[in-house]
Amino acid sequence: MQQKVLVIEDSSTSMKVLRKLIEKAGLIPVSAMTLTEARHIFNNDVPEDYLCALVDFNVPDAPEGESIDFTIESFIPTIVITGRLDQNTRKKILAKEIVDYIPKENAQVYEYLSRLMARLQKNKKIAILVVDDSRVSRTSVTSLLQRHNFKTYEASDGLEGLEALRQYNDIKLVLTDENMPNMNGVEMVAEMRRKYNKESLAIIGLSSMDSDGLSARFLKSGANDYLSKGFGHEEFFCRIIQNIEYLENVEAIHRAANSDYLTGLPNRRHFFTRVNAGLIVAPSAVSLAILDVDNFKQLNDAHGHDGGDKVLKEIAKLIAVRFVSHTVCRFGGEEFCIFMPHVTNEKALEILQSFCEEIAARQIVFNDKVINCTLSIGLSSDFSGDIKQTLKEADSNLYKAKQLGKNQVVG
Repeated sequence: MQQKVLVIEDSSTSMKVLRKLIEKAGLIPVSAMTLTEARHIFNNDVPEDYLCALVDFNVPDAPEGESIDFTIESFIPTIVITGRLDQNTRKKILAKEIVDYIPKENAQVYEYLSRLMARLQKNKKIAILVVDDSRVSRTSVTSLLQRHNFKTYEASDGLEGLEALRQYNDIKLVLTDENMPNMNGVEMVAEMRRKYNKESLAIIGLSSMDSDGLSARFLKSGANDYLSKGFGHEEFFCRIIQNIEYLENVEAIHRAANSDYLTGLPNRRHFFTRVNAGLIVAPSAVSLAILDVDNFKQLNDAHGHDGGDKVLKEIAKLIAVRFVSHTVCRFGGEEFCIFMPHVTNEKALEILQSFCEEIAARQIVFNDKVINCTLSIGLSSDFSGDIKQTLKEADSNLYKAKQLGKNQVVG
């Protein structure tokens, strides 16, 4: 379900720009020119319907930020937009439990706002672990994180923190204090780095101690960053987002390096890496199949390369769904490969024949025309420890399937 964004803004020009930004983000703008109008609209809604609220600090019936109080009290994450740039206004805004504030200085602020709304959507799937023996400190930090839609877990010392990491696999960032019983923060960081590298888990050290060497000790033990307690709201979130985005960027690079650019399936190099990793302990049975789109050159000639790309992408989607528990890839050109450990030859023939029939019966629509296609599949279940030999036999069987008339499985 599409989420809404409540906009309280009395400038029709700003409202128009904000509505376009919200719609571009795939969200539904709900507009109000006054606080009274916003109250009336919200009477029929629930907070869960809203991703956030964009609130002007000064609207006609709420000149001193009363609209901000309304959205916060309504449990809607609130982003403040203001044309007032004086220090008193800034302090007044930051004293409230807001997500962020954006001064109306130039067009770049709208770009920042667009990124911020996207961030609020992504954060719902990201968990952060807060480790501190002080309940007050933990509550303070987790409440800040929850404003930005992060999921949070808590631990009172390093040992509890390590247990939480073992228990919850959605934790991407750990915030840990230094002074704790049983295991302190620096010791915990060193222990975490035995299992989790900086590309899979970000760690920020925290401390109220006034020690020049503590930040270096955290960083040398494997932390990504360090914050002294007493940090400001804005600095805190800049550090959090910077570390989360670092992980996301690394993940995107790995995904690009390991994926086929057209279909999104794993590429040939990644396929062999995963297959060889899975063969460290030899499976009881191994089946490997090569799938080839029949008459693909003629299909390209008839519908153009865009039509051919459409066919490859549709087949790739079906392969990803039907063989989700196996290792698959686009092998190159119009060929795909499927590695099925623990699947006997008889079972593999049954599965692949069914898939062959599914492709033959499927109609792919491109430029208002229906494209029908078929697959030839070569299967091998002869594995003696060398996957390349198994692949060679599958390729030989694929050639036989083509010679025997195509649209079939040979194994």
